[in-house]
Amino acid sequence: MRKKLRSNFEPGTPRWAVRRAQWRALGLTDADMEKPKIAVVNSSSELSSCFIHLDGVAAKVKEAVRAAGGLPFEVRTAAPSDFITSAGHRGGYILPSRDLIANDIEVAVEGALLDGMVCLASCDKTTPGQIMAAGRLNIPTMVVICGYQMSGAWRGEHVDIEEVFLKSTYVSTGQVTAEELQGMSDNAVLGPGVCAGMGTANSMHVVCEALGMSLPGSAPVLANSPAMMDFVRRSGERIVHMVWEDLKPRDILTREAFENAVIAVLALSGSINCVKHLQAIAVEAGCDVDIYALFEHHAGKVPLLAGIRPNGERLIEELEAAGGARAVMKQLEPMLCGNARSVSGETVAQILRDVRVKDEEIIRPLDRPLSRRPAIVIVRGSLAPEGGIVRLGGEGERKLKFSGLATIYHSREESLEALRKGEIRAGQVVVLRGMGVKGGPGMAMASALVFALDGAGLIEDVAVVTDGQLSGLVNRGLVVGEVSPEAVAGGPLALAENGDTITIDVERREVNLEVGEGELAARRSRMGQFAGSEERGWLSQYERTVQPLRKGAVLSKAP
Repeated sequence: MRKKLRSNFEPGTPRWAVRRAQWRALGLTDADMEKPKIAVVNSSSELSSCFIHLDGVAAKVKEAVRAAGGLPFEVRTAAPSDFITSAGHRGGYILPSRDLIANDIEVAVEGALLDGMVCLASCDKTTPGQIMAAGRLNIPTMVVICGYQMSGAWRGEHVDIEEVFLKSTYVSTGQVTAEELQGMSDNAVLGPGVCAGMGTANSMHVVCEALGMSLPGSAPVLANSPAMMDFVRRSGERIVHMVWEDLKPRDILTREAFENAVIAVLALSGSINCVKHLQAIAVEAGCDVDIYALFEHHAGKVPLLAGIRPNGERLIEELEAAGGARAVMKQLEPMLCGNARSVSGETVAQILRDVRVKDEEIIRPLDRPLSRRPAIVIVRGSLAPEGGIVRLGGEGERKLKFSGLATIYHSREESLEALRKGEIRAGQVVVLRGMGVKGGPGMAMASALVFALDGAGLIEDVAVVTDGQLSGLVNRGLVVGEVSPEAVAGGPLALAENGDTITIDVERREVNLEVGEGELAARRSRMGQFAGSEERGWLSQYERTVQPLRKGAVLSKAP
């Protein structure tokens, strides 16, 4: 006997009557209304190439849901693109959009008591926002990876939007002309989908598969390719079966699944944004797991198996051709939790049983990695008691120690102006503070400074410490990002003054402010409380309710 669907109300009741009236007006039959009702969660938008193809994808999902005996309803959410939505409020809308997506989904899906969801994952914040909602609502959910964009060539060399982003900061130093930058940008993006590289979007697509929330073999994938559309069709079919099987996200999002995802991120040197996103998903799924502790535990054990841009010269297309996330997990199989489950209904061990890696030069085996250096390191110390994150990335030498005098800035614009004026010099530790989840509010982007330092030829001669957010592409120099507690929350970063010595030692996993306890106490007594921002609207609500990074920067109940 099949389970009773929560979307089916008792005939003759008020809810049954008004729902029937509304849906009959849509052309639905009484037989339709008895079927599993599936939300097709679409973040379509004409603002960005990341999302421009999703209406067509949604149509294919709905066809597959109907063919499998389900009743699809397309619903919309916010559609943030890092390269577009970051223009306003110092980039402060980017991270809060993740939680807005989760809330959008809750309102539409839980409000209507639908039976399952198929979520169309594209740019950076859609994937975590959708999986957060899945964990919160705990109804059968399938995430469809909607692919990376095709990139191009300029002057005989590969060019993608990430290269454009990096080189845009070189214009002010004269290393790249505005005309050259225009030529690159004209050729960087040749189709829909997310940035081509191991930035946050593709990192989170891999995370989605490693968590078991998308069909095995679906990440990464070229947007709108036959391979992607096959996964779209199969996902639409599979969600209907998941509803009848009552396979829910909290059956999948276990501690073992999160551990597998952390190991996969480390093996690919994925974006540091994965840390807070995974923590947020765990919180929403009610899974008592410390993601930061998992990264600390596994950082020294998991080698780098693939050097995908910006970690090496390999392209995301090559990772897909070599077998993608599933092949990476095959190489990692001795380290993974084989009993973790997938939306496919299989365990990781079952999924990997017959997998073959198609190119072991692209995806290396454990005994022949590209590097044994930790890809992502959590550092702590007197400047970051709750942690900061260093991404060491791919092959080649990297500076692991630095000690210098602090020079402090409170906005991206202030620091960039100082760089233009020559005020940032070799040997300094550049502190960019007041940019955390509350200070932004919304976690302002600090990446532009790092790229500008690279363009100025200073990236190896200075260090950067910030409580702001870094792009998933930041992979040069010694940069400690997402320092916690943040300055505005009263963290030690707020006590640093120009001329203080700051010492970073990645091997010892430390970042310290070399100032005595007595002096720090005196500074704290003088500091007082940080004033709140003057934001209104969504950012004001976010500022009042956001939790610290250690809790995934999820939203709490309003005071």
